[in-house]
Amino acid sequence: MKPLIAGNWKMNGSLAANEALVKAMLDGLGSQTPGADMALCVPAPYLAQLQSLVSGSAISLGAQDVSAHEQGAFTGEVSATMLKDFACRYVIVGHSERRQYQGETDLLVADKAKAALAQGITPIVCVGETLAERDAGQTEAVVKRQLAAVIHAVAHCTSEIVVAYEPVWAIGTGKTASPEQAQQVHAVLRAQLAAATQHPERVHILYGGSMNAANAASLLAQPDIDGGLIGGASLKSADFLQIVASAL
Repeated sequence: MKPLIAGNWKMNGSLAANEALVKAMLDGLGSQTPGADMALCVPAPYLAQLQSLVSGSAISLGAQDVSAHEQGAFTGEVSATMLKDFACRYVIVGHSERRQYQGETDLLVADKAKAALAQGITPIVCVGETLAERDAGQTEAVVKRQLAAVIHAVAHCTSEIVVAYEPVWAIGTGKTASPEQAQQVHAVLRAQLAAATQHPERVHILYGGSMNAANAASLLAQPDIDGGLIGGASLKSADFLQIVASAL
């Protein structure tokens, strides 16, 4: 299984900046086949542009959120069917920023993962603890609770999801879990997946807490870290490509 390096642009980008960034990434890759699967999860208004820019390349397209509903009177929501129209291969669900700012619950995140899978889109399910929860010794209980809700909802399709461990205290703060801290939580998640599916080896478990060009190699060297969900560094082509190159 190749590592997966997925960029999360968050609420950044413009038509001009996106084109320049993606072209720089593709130029940097050249004709070589990267050692990792690559994806860019971009704001919904730019899906059409990115679909065109990455078509036929080594970069897959992803979205940053999806509705739990198939269609209907849900103004502002974007359905999995709509994402499928833009050839999205991945969609992020349950990012800590949405859990915090939009009040997304474990149950809603699970329903979103199920909706994505129903359209053949791989959900990148984010789990992670706050600093207060880590200090209280609750890390394992929190991430297992968050993942359990998704496992319960998607049942036999559990082997088709991607999990991203993103300690909330390390997102956009410049702080990073040490490779050993990250590996410890990834091992817990791997064991939980092993109890839930016959094919836990099919599930990428990504690290998503301020992975960058400087620390990627040491994190990716851990046995249960299968890639990264990259925030700020995915907005810089050289940094993103360096992370991809580290995933060998």
